[in-house]
Amino acid sequence: MNQKKLELLRESLPYIQKFKGKIFVVKFSGKVTEHRENLASLAEELALLHQVGIKICVIHGGGKQLTELAAKLGVAQKIVGGRRVTDDDTLELAKMIFAGKINTDILAALRHRGIDAVGLSGVDGNIVHAVKRPPKEIVDKETGVTETVDFGNVGDVLEINTQLLSLLLDADYLPVVSSLGADDDGRVFNINADTIAADIAVRLRAEKLVLLSDVNGIYLDPSDPQTKISRVTIAEAENLIESGRATGGMIPKLQSLLSLLKSGVKSAHIISGTERNALLSEVFTDKGTGTMFVAE
Repeated sequence: MNQKKLELLRESLPYIQKFKGKIFVVKFSGKVTEHRENLASLAEELALLHQVGIKICVIHGGGKQLTELAAKLGVAQKIVGGRRVTDDDTLELAKMIFAGKINTDILAALRHRGIDAVGLSGVDGNIVHAVKRPPKEIVDKETGVTETVDFGNVGDVLEINTQLLSLLLDADYLPVVSSLGADDDGRVFNINADTIAADIAVRLRAEKLVLLSDVNGIYLDPSDPQTKISRVTIAEAENLIESGRATGGMIPKLQSLLSLLKSGVKSAHIISGTERNALLSEVFTDKGTGTMFVAE
């Protein structure tokens, strides 16, 4: 082993000591799980975190795979304002893809690395108690026309119950939760995975929420790599919004992360889910790879 690798091990030691026994909530985007090689690489990184005593809870959606299956089966999809309208047929596909294929693929990749992972959906153990999203008024950006949209079987989180997750984490299992939830009548809903991950992180009093994304952080100008924000505090994020430097889709993302930090999660990270060792670098090195949000 060369000196550089040994120095990296030394650099990681204080982080291993700091995070042993702490909870990390890791959210996978659909793109992260799309390719078997990428998923296998991520499973190896998660296994290393798990092996040094960090408690991991994985949350995943799978919008890309859901869209692909719908196209294969001829089930028309409607997207309004970036959100999917989940009709009855689409909900059936979401159950198959989220709680079935993707969840099992993640479990198999973790099993290959010797991790005792448990596949769940938000319906299991009433982890995600949800209600149907009420119809919302959406403005068409191209025409300026406002329409009232019923998103169908899309749910909003009413409450998170982490009793089952805590039991599994305490017993050294790694829970893998798909982004479905249900109401008191047993009606199942498709729910935004980012929202579930953030709410579970708060309820578990997680040390970190790590969002494995299609991009390796937040950029003030998406077309300019030099504008990536490496580390940002609550005050700095609020200033980005108030000053107008944060624009478009960055604003709701910053607002949701601010809410998360104010609710007690120590830090939140947006990193690339397809860049090898991005997760390890973010957790165990001083420099990191993505954007880290901290309270102060």
